[in-house]
Amino acid sequence: MATDWLGSIVSINCGDSLGVYQGRVSAVDQVSQTISLTRPFHNGVKCLVPEVTFRAGDITELKILEIPGPGDSQHFGDLHQTELGPSGVGCQVGINQNGTGKLVKKPASSSSAPQNIPKRTDVKSQDAAVSPQQQQCSKSYVDRHMESLSQSKSFRRRHNSWSSSSRHPNQATPKKSGLKNGQMKNKDDECFGDDIEEIPDTDFDFEGNLALFDKAAVFEEIDTYERRSGTRSRGIPNERPTRYRHDENILESEPIVYRRITVPHNVSKEFCTDSGLVVPSVSYELHKKLLSVAEKHGLTLERRLEMTGVCASQMALTLLGGPNRLNPKNVHQRPTVALLCGPHVKGAQGISCGRHLANHDVQVILFLPNFVKMLESITNELSLFSKTQGQQVSSLKDLPTSPVDLVINCLDCPENVFLRDQPWYKAAVAWANQNRAPVLSIDPPVHEVEQGIDAKWSLALGLPLPLGEHAGRIYLCDIGIPQQVFQEVGINYHSPFGCKFVIPLHSA
Repeated sequence: MATDWLGSIVSINCGDSLGVYQGRVSAVDQVSQTISLTRPFHNGVKCLVPEVTFRAGDITELKILEIPGPGDSQHFGDLHQTELGPSGVGCQVGINQNGTGKLVKKPASSSSAPQNIPKRTDVKSQDAAVSPQQQQCSKSYVDRHMESLSQSKSFRRRHNSWSSSSRHPNQATPKKSGLKNGQMKNKDDECFGDDIEEIPDTDFDFEGNLALFDKAAVFEEIDTYERRSGTRSRGIPNERPTRYRHDENILESEPIVYRRITVPHNVSKEFCTDSGLVVPSVSYELHKKLLSVAEKHGLTLERRLEMTGVCASQMALTLLGGPNRLNPKNVHQRPTVALLCGPHVKGAQGISCGRHLANHDVQVILFLPNFVKMLESITNELSLFSKTQGQQVSSLKDLPTSPVDLVINCLDCPENVFLRDQPWYKAAVAWANQNRAPVLSIDPPVHEVEQGIDAKWSLALGLPLPLGEHAGRIYLCDIGIPQQVFQEVGINYHSPFGCKFVIPLHSA
């Protein structure tokens, strides 16, 4: 009885601890209640040992995957994939503790690890004598398979007879040749037939193989070949072409002259632009003379005030955030600017700046002390400022107590030094220092004593004065003075502004 199972392909489930084994039965010992499988697979992976033996007590479930036939001796020891019919039902043998087994029908799918199902052999060879239990297990499946096979054979005969009758008389009957299929099979075996155990475990050493390549020697050999063959037509072999940056000109040009502005007196301080041009400082007397000559040639005070107001407002708008702050989506975040102006031309420049800021939706608060008589320029600028939405105050109590976004200082004038002793001036300086807002000074003078309000930025007109550290970062604005006006006062001038009207200056 035990010899009837030899050569059968079975699947043995040994529980969660040992897993599932598959293989061909090589020995069955009824005395010791053991079964041996040759060339076994454990949970779908080929075992390293050629044969394993199981005790009946370790077997939870035994499933017969294939019953050997008379002509299957040549396949003994080979595991193939099988398909147990469309219903997926196979024969299983449940092993009890006493070693006896019973046949039950269960689905062939299992919840264990993936299994390699052996290949189904020819069903026509399964008519050998088997035990009654085996016949009961495989009879229904064999009958179905034989019936489908006979139907396919009868259909093939009818198809061949129809095709032979419809074929042209002179047309030769095609002959089946297995040579091509055999060649393809051999090629597949050569490509994919290597054993898994022969695959090397170590990775390819890319760094080691790359170290074997001597790049310097290869390039030297290429240079030697090019020198001998004359393939390199331009330049010396070892000469490398000049590399240019994106902002450099390939064509040769004249050397750059960075000192384009010279003044007729000794320069106490020099500045330089972002492009490296040197801008010297001028004295207050020379600066005043330059503005006076420009006014004689048509650059009146009103024009100068307008240009100063435009340039100062552009710089202030940039400091307030530019387009990120001033856009229709931020109407609820309008910046607030406080203007501190004195009763002089410097104050008129600040009022002009405040008017342009108010026209750009900036909330402007103008502080100007009350005087009995005002300059005409201040009166004209106040008349224009009153047409805007800006607010004018004459008392420091009306200034905001909370910090503002920017303070513009136009309180100082070198011709009215006595104003520094006035109570309103000292109160304005104290308010600016307590507000803790950044300060922009427009055309600040040069003081021998320390200035009351420390500025973060200072805007100079035309040419800068020798301002100290209290002026903060220096900026220069173009107020439209022609070049010949500079030459008339003895200044050799070349515009350093380029495409801008306001440029930053750095200490040289």
